[in-house]
Amino acid sequence: MPLQVIVVGAGIGGLCTTVALQQAGHSVKVFEKSRFAVEVGAALLITPNGERVLSHLDFDFARARADAMHCFEVVDGITMKGLHRADLVIEGEAEGKQHKFGAPFWTVHRVDLHNELLRLTSHLDIRLAAKVVAADPEKGMIMLEDGSMHFADLVVGADGLHSVLRGEVLGNEVAARSTASGMSAFRFMLPTAVLEGDAHVRELMRVKGRGNSVLADTTCATERHMVWYTCRDGTMQNFAGIHQHTEKKEKDRDLKALMCEEFGHYHPSLSHIISLAPEVTDWPLSFHDPLPFWHRGKMVLIGDAAHPMLPFGAQGANQAIEDAGALGALFTGDTSPADIPRRLALFEDVRRLRASRVQSLSRVRLGKEREVEAQVRQYADPPGSCVPGSFEERQMHDYGFNVYVACRNVLAEKEKGGLQNGNA
Repeated sequence: MPLQVIVVGAGIGGLCTTVALQQAGHSVKVFEKSRFAVEVGAALLITPNGERVLSHLDFDFARARADAMHCFEVVDGITMKGLHRADLVIEGEAEGKQHKFGAPFWTVHRVDLHNELLRLTSHLDIRLAAKVVAADPEKGMIMLEDGSMHFADLVVGADGLHSVLRGEVLGNEVAARSTASGMSAFRFMLPTAVLEGDAHVRELMRVKGRGNSVLADTTCATERHMVWYTCRDGTMQNFAGIHQHTEKKEKDRDLKALMCEEFGHYHPSLSHIISLAPEVTDWPLSFHDPLPFWHRGKMVLIGDAAHPMLPFGAQGANQAIEDAGALGALFTGDTSPADIPRRLALFEDVRRLRASRVQSLSRVRLGKEREVEAQVRQYADPPGSCVPGSFEERQMHDYGFNVYVACRNVLAEKEKGGLQNGNA
């Protein structure tokens, strides 16, 4: 018999999990607090660790209008001098082009990603405007704002940064609260045709690598940088500007003028690009220290509910996608309700320490890994093993991981342990 599953949240992590568990043979019902199950916002990066999961779920990157990335570079935003660069595609003599980390990189708009995930659901049983206000992990119960209660064999908390279910799993609402980072992210998009037709930036676009460009402020003691990459078949240019956030400074201010002020000392062509933005939004950035555990009873946290992180390293969405892949791989079609405690423990074995390392690394941009090495070492697996301490090591750690291999390994260990116990 298939498991009856409730997924709270219809964002990227929630929908990926819905697809993965449906494909594993389970019955999934989704509760979404908004009135529309549609992602909003700008574009994001799908790195190889996330790409492996999406490809396994038969995600169609062409249908999602994704752009292939060929490099990941960190550049001085003032001088445009290169600081770090990783070529993501390797030219082989006989084999032709190969992906450095075993799978491609993509950029994709959130709306396109969300719509393609909706297409992959065999049947989306979703209830909108369904805000969860309380839950009982031991009973597998959620309570909605209207007072109705809903039960399942497994409840997946994909309810984001301000998760209600995080407090229920931890048993401590205060410990569950996220922390303001003191930074926020300006965001805007421009049609590629606008920049190609602008003499001020045409040459800059030729110099920029085909991929994700981090434009760092090397003169600033605090973190400030811009991120620039294409999306939607190359027809749109996506920009984000990380900066120090103060409510007083930003209250009632024109955000475009404020971004021009924050990045006005950047290369003149970059400053000019900001001036062309039709509209600028600004999103405060919050985080949470790694949680000591992710599940309790019949309830498990994933995505930002389990490991909210800062955007440095572009792993927030990719880690949520890994979570979904792991649940689909570990909760196979023959999983019974009695198996759930053990399967959730295996899920944490695969995911928690790895995601905690990525979460700790997300505090700094690429190239500054040594600044958080002590925090990352707390989550080494096994204890005392090496952790990323450089740009290159971080990329291999983040992008080289295959969640399906990790799941096969823990399932094999489980089976081996069961045989040994039986023989005993």
